[in-house]
Amino acid sequence: MKILKYTLTVFVLVAVSLLSACKKDFLERTPGVALSEEAVFADPILSAQFADKAYTYLVDDYVRFDTHRGASSQASDEAVSGTSNSSIRYLNQGLFHDHSDRVAAINDIRDIWARAYAGIRVTNVMLAKLPNVPWTAVQSPKRIEGEMHFIRAFLYFELIKRFGGVPLIERAYGVNENLDIPRNTYQQCLNLILADLDNAEANLPEDYDNANYGRATIGAAKALRARALLYAASKLNNESNDLSKWAAAAAAAKSVMDMNKYTLQNTYSDILNVAESPEYIMIKIRGPRANSENKIVDFAQSPGSGAISGSMNPTQNHVDLYEMKNGKAITDPTSGYNPQAPYANRDPRLGFNVLYNDQTWQGRKLEMWYTETTNSSGQKVITYSRDWNATNPIYTATRYYCRKYWPEPYIRNVAGTALLNFVYFRYAEVLLNYAEAQNEAVGPDASVYAAINQIRSRGRGVASVPVAERVDMPDLPAGLTQEQMRARIRNERAVELAFEDHRWYDIMRWKAGPEIVAQPVYGMNILKNANGTFTYNKVLLPNTFQKIFLDHMHRYPIPRTEINKSNNILIQNPGW
Repeated sequence: MKILKYTLTVFVLVAVSLLSACKKDFLERTPGVALSEEAVFADPILSAQFADKAYTYLVDDYVRFDTHRGASSQASDEAVSGTSNSSIRYLNQGLFHDHSDRVAAINDIRDIWARAYAGIRVTNVMLAKLPNVPWTAVQSPKRIEGEMHFIRAFLYFELIKRFGGVPLIERAYGVNENLDIPRNTYQQCLNLILADLDNAEANLPEDYDNANYGRATIGAAKALRARALLYAASKLNNESNDLSKWAAAAAAAKSVMDMNKYTLQNTYSDILNVAESPEYIMIKIRGPRANSENKIVDFAQSPGSGAISGSMNPTQNHVDLYEMKNGKAITDPTSGYNPQAPYANRDPRLGFNVLYNDQTWQGRKLEMWYTETTNSSGQKVITYSRDWNATNPIYTATRYYCRKYWPEPYIRNVAGTALLNFVYFRYAEVLLNYAEAQNEAVGPDASVYAAINQIRSRGRGVASVPVAERVDMPDLPAGLTQEQMRARIRNERAVELAFEDHRWYDIMRWKAGPEIVAQPVYGMNILKNANGTFTYNKVLLPNTFQKIFLDHMHRYPIPRTEINKSNNILIQNPGW
């Protein structure tokens, strides 16, 4: 734990004017100069700005595993990386230690450990100094106190969802103090998180003005509590299946629902792309991103659309999870699924989340096919289409691209911007959390059905939403057993929250890695026939795209560098 042994050099913001009038401005201030702690906390404006910097330690983007080409989706069954992303490759091969020890990697192990504890130190310093700052009527020390407790809780949650119990640092340590302390238990960490959230809920407001949009609110604190308790009740952390833990998680989610403040947005296709929504509980608005940003151009867009690398490639495994429009799984022989028209009459969220062959996008049909002809010498000639080329690894490995990360306004070499928000909490997740916890606590009662059916009926009967833009899936069939409902809820999470940084961690908390991630990974081959029709063939991807997942991988290893410098006090997770 010597990672925390440093003196606090405070980089504060000395200008109070905002850079723009957008709804993300409370963090958008001009860089300042290094000042001493004494100078910072003698000034209420600088103190408030110091507190604001704690937000910068939260995870704030989907694309972070390897600078701008790796996401948790590529580690789970949702997607593969069309390029050789080292961070994703290490995870896929089960080499988590190699992943965690790459000094330059912006990854989900070493980076999260370091940034979380750095952020926790900021919150601890602010909480210690807060009573002595000469606050004026302009600042809100009550709100700042709530924010620091919320952010500390959030950072500890991000640690324990990856590593299990971690060392609890509840105050700002001095430079000469010993920080080689043992790991606390998962429950002890959870207790601190819940206590912090008690304080946050008592001190945070429900809403802010536009200039402060994106700060933590009571709703965000309640949503974090619901998520933390759901993880605590899940198999990874609740091997005995203590039903009281599931009941606590359900009650926490119900507390958000009972606020009667949040509702589902009527449209789903733009769920990450609007400035504000009745569904958003807390988001990171990044502002309109230019279509030249590498996280778009070098990750999501098709090279056939002028981009650099379309490395975010949804798998056939993920695509197969989407039901038919009649609510039946494609494996049901009565569903009407046609393997030679595989995208027809499917859950509309498939087309909202995934880009597939012959789908209209940016004014043209996407082309993920190849043709076979014979030349005059009798040799077979294969010709690849615009958006796929088997000889070039930067083109999609699966014949799919991720629409959720590629808003339609993003057209390479065409001026324009779009929003691609990072969503911390949205109401659909709360409903899913409630349904899962309530089903495990008492079984599939009417409230479980109501929560899931609310999500499935998004846009139903709303005249202002075109039929093609509605989800409007059939309600779940009555009479499901608890086990059947569990399967439907998990499938609903996979579809509704696709590519939003949930699936990988859901799989880990369910302890379902071997049965989901380690299964054969498939893509789609598409032959364009001479008459213009297509022949679709589900294909097993090459070994480079297959994944290893063993039971001990449900928790990450503590970064080896931290273990090595802890004088044998920091104990590694089993199996690592």
